[in-house]
Amino acid sequence: MAAVMVVGAGIIGRAASWRLAEGGHSVTLVDPALAAQPGAGCPSSGSEAALGVLMARVFHRSSGRAWRLRQRSHALWEEWLPELEGRGHQLPRRRGLLLLAATADELVRQERLAADRARLGIAMGRLDPEELEALHPSLPAGPLGGLLSPEDGQLDPGPLLEALLLEAQRAGATCVAEAAVAVERGHRGGGRWRLLLAGGGVLEADWLVLALGLGTGPLLAGLGHALPLEPVLGQALELELAADPLWSWPGVVVWRGVNLVPRPDLPGGRRLWLGATLETGERAGAAALAELRQLGGDAPPWLREAKVSRQWQGLRCKPMDQPAPVHQEIEAGLLIAAAHYRNGVLLAPASAEWLEGRIRGLGMG
Repeated sequence: MAAVMVVGAGIIGRAASWRLAEGGHSVTLVDPALAAQPGAGCPSSGSEAALGVLMARVFHRSSGRAWRLRQRSHALWEEWLPELEGRGHQLPRRRGLLLLAATADELVRQERLAADRARLGIAMGRLDPEELEALHPSLPAGPLGGLLSPEDGQLDPGPLLEALLLEAQRAGATCVAEAAVAVERGHRGGGRWRLLLAGGGVLEADWLVLALGLGTGPLLAGLGHALPLEPVLGQALELELAADPLWSWPGVVVWRGVNLVPRPDLPGGRRLWLGATLETGERAGAAALAELRQLGGDAPPWLREAKVSRQWQGLRCKPMDQPAPVHQEIEAGLLIAAAHYRNGVLLAPASAEWLEGRIRGLGMG
């Protein structure tokens, strides 16, 4: 079995550390955020911006790498979640995703997608405007129809991050709460890779996994490699409704790229998460947040009257010259699993499996 250093303790790094340690590898997980209290958050982390919306079945393509990764992750989550829950973890999950059509073109695309999924044996449901109007609380104004994917949905990232870290540690992974400042090729007689830490320490291993989002590029640059990455800001709100909404939504609702996640499991039973990936760059804009808060003018009255109880944000990492995510072996023993953009929670299992396959020498593509 191999000695592996995993840099980055977002959901990808934690998932990989858990599976690698469970597989018998000697794993060291490195990230200064490991010193923070659970739920404290790290603004530079894409995992902290996530709402955990899982969009595997409603992906707009039906073939290719991105489709295969989504379907593999979907299958793995169906295995991982019962395993984690069987170990005592409570992982709030909502099944079902309702994708609303705001335009005639979107409605046509939904019709084609439903027909295509039917050919693949994947169940989808179509809702007409009358059926949508009957849902409570009322939906954003004006949907022409909706596509219901019962196998998609949402998974709460916070408890999931804690569960993955705890299981990685139980499996023997070592956590180092320091920043990695540089990577060096190993010296004769030592490991293949050396990781220099902010506190002056050095770690060595034959395998190095970089899963730290935007921080991946600077570490690679020190080795002479370029990986152009772009920060994209995600913002989210937790809203408390003024009255009991009597939820009858069939799951998460997606309207014009904004995710509306019912959270009746939270205190009071009247909570809703509202979030979207809004703007490039690293600074939140008040105008974009206001646009999110009002759904671009489409928010129903109950949503406009809701009280903001929490606000958070994080930077998603988007590759600039290749599709997301980046799965690459840059040099022998140097693996990249980063830049998942808006699908880190969904794709964590497939990324962890890809890494384990490489380290075991299976050559998974």
